[in-house]
Amino acid sequence: MKLNDLLVSLNDLKADYISLREVSIKSLTMSVRNEIFEGLSTSEDRGLMVEVMMDGQFAYGATNSFEPSEVRACAQKAQKAASEAARFGLAKFTHTERPMTKGEYKSPNETGIDDFNPKSVTKLLMDVSEAMKVHEHVIARNVYLQLTEMETHFIATNGSDIKQNINRSAINLSATASSELGNQRRTFGDDHTTQFGIDKFDHSKLVAAATRIASEAIELLNAEECPNETMDLLLAPDQLYLQIHESIGHPLELDRILGDERNYAGWSFVKPHDFGALQYGSPLMNVTFDPTVFGQNASYFADDIGNLATREFLIKDGTLVRGLGGLESQKRLDVPGVASQRAVSWNRAPIDRMANINLEAGNSTLEEMIKSVKRGIFMQTNRSWSIDDYRNKFQFGCEYGRLIEDGKLTKLVKNPNYRGITAPFWNQLKMVGDKSTFEVGGLSHCGKGEPNQLIFVGHASPACLFTNIEVFGGGK
Repeated sequence: MKLNDLLVSLNDLKADYISLREVSIKSLTMSVRNEIFEGLSTSEDRGLMVEVMMDGQFAYGATNSFEPSEVRACAQKAQKAASEAARFGLAKFTHTERPMTKGEYKSPNETGIDDFNPKSVTKLLMDVSEAMKVHEHVIARNVYLQLTEMETHFIATNGSDIKQNINRSAINLSATASSELGNQRRTFGDDHTTQFGIDKFDHSKLVAAATRIASEAIELLNAEECPNETMDLLLAPDQLYLQIHESIGHPLELDRILGDERNYAGWSFVKPHDFGALQYGSPLMNVTFDPTVFGQNASYFADDIGNLATREFLIKDGTLVRGLGGLESQKRLDVPGVASQRAVSWNRAPIDRMANINLEAGNSTLEEMIKSVKRGIFMQTNRSWSIDDYRNKFQFGCEYGRLIEDGKLTKLVKNPNYRGITAPFWNQLKMVGDKSTFEVGGLSHCGKGEPNQLIFVGHASPACLFTNIEVFGGGK
């Protein structure tokens, strides 16, 4: 039975609102290690979630059957749960929290899983692995490919009708070098996680990147340890992706601020009264929530409750102005949010999530930032991180470091780390790179919620210079 017919069949239920969200997911992964093909795996999943609003409360039911009797049983369970929840509800929701939206979205990919050519892709992965074979001390050469296709159809009794086809591709490379001096690992890949198809992977650029990271892993074996001192810190975009994710994205999630996530992933140092008042960072800091970016990893038309996605400033000129939370959290906190109630599949309820969280470009070239530094360090590519339950105190380790002395990049150092506290750190933002330093990336494994939901997010950033940051070596 068609989705619209299923919804019509539920008209006799006494509910204030009913929605159906059909989700179909296909995925394909392939990996090569040391020029040995490790395997190809595929999976498919399809199911349906029913959402019901009764007496100002929402509840859900899910099934992988599209039989009308099964869908009705789910709706009735959700109806009963919503009625029971109304006795204890902390907030009373209305149709305002479920706007009527119609539209479609399709990722800009030209090829997908159905166009997959195992022979040509295997050759690509083998060539990339072979390119990392620059020295006998490069003992591990890994290449990993993932393709995902997610089709959703959302309809509701308020007239909403939204179809979205989100296709993503990712390729990741890593080279590990080992000798009596220890082990060093260099990776490449977060900026190759997008909604463009595998046809956009450039063979020659990937081979060049593979050769570079393997050579750098060898160089790092012989490098000196990163010094322990307070100095200026220049971060590359591929490190800033995770810095943005952990110290901006997660602390601004409204369900964390409400305490909904405290049992699993912690709260936030941000308070409701901070919106519109907190100087989160220096006046150079501008951060947007933007699911409308063409081809970025977490772009979409509307979130999974049917709220239209729009570009919004989270932080404007350093001041916190908006949170990462859907319409329910916005009502509960009475603070502005975004269209960010997202679910990883048909059997998970939408919760407050990141989408594309981007640090906007500034006006400084990379050369200008380097020249401005008397004593500092350039760090690239995350290798480790730790942040407290309030997303406040943090420590990050990077794969690659190079000292900056008297305005010039000088000595290579290994095991570079830095630490800080979120708001003071971002207030020490001294220069923001221009568009020539700007890079777009993404992550495919942001975990949150009970039961857990691993979801894809996007991040973009220019290179950025911070002043008086505590830097130290000795990473493991």
